[in-house]
Amino acid sequence: MSTTRVALAWSGGKDSSLALAALRADPTVELVALVTTITGDFDRISMHGVRRTVLEAQVRAIGLPLIESIIPAAASNLAYEESFATALTGLHQRWPDVQHLAFGDLFLSDVRAYRERLLSRLGWTPVFPLWGRDTVMLAREFVDTGYRAVLTCVDTTQLGAEFAGREFDSVLLGELPSGVDPCGERGEFHTCVYEGPIFRQPLVLRTGDRLRRDGRFEYCDVMLGREEPLGQPMEPVKSGSRGEA
Repeated sequence: MSTTRVALAWSGGKDSSLALAALRADPTVELVALVTTITGDFDRISMHGVRRTVLEAQVRAIGLPLIESIIPAAASNLAYEESFATALTGLHQRWPDVQHLAFGDLFLSDVRAYRERLLSRLGWTPVFPLWGRDTVMLAREFVDTGYRAVLTCVDTTQLGAEFAGREFDSVLLGELPSGVDPCGERGEFHTCVYEGPIFRQPLVLRTGDRLRRDGRFEYCDVMLGREEPLGQPMEPVKSGSRGEA
């Protein structure tokens, strides 16, 4: 059976984790690398606000190479796209036969259309292994199959600030207000996964400082158990078409 070699846009959260699992379960796919956007000024995963040290621990536990796309704080879409294109060029130089990039998007058609336009311009093909899945069932599947994650960012215009730093578990799912997508697909919250079937071993994390940015986004810092709080700024989530799973 022939296989298609694919890279995955990795945010460190639950949707990209489930997308990774789906790709690994597909006998027609060979997953070769992860691609992560990092805000260089903060040294954190863009939009999720997760430290690079936690990202590196995730990558070690997954066992795949990481390609980084580095952007400045408050990057414009143009700056994001230029950095993204550079990262994909580097990926293609390392794996010349890879021209498919997977995303963990679920149902936002405008986000999918943006990715399709961008990748087409760059000569790549997007893959959406979770597209159209019922998000209630997907959230339950995440919990029931042994994944563990913590909410690292909450948009307080859509969800209470007290949810930041909480475990993404059955209790939380039962307490989400009506109108909040259980997978946070509309940007209600972002997560950091630290345990689950995709990892060789779980990460030991602890929560740290809380921070409100732009009067709206409530962040909860997460760090490896051995780390000390560094007081690093946590990036505000920017609304727009490049939202990450």
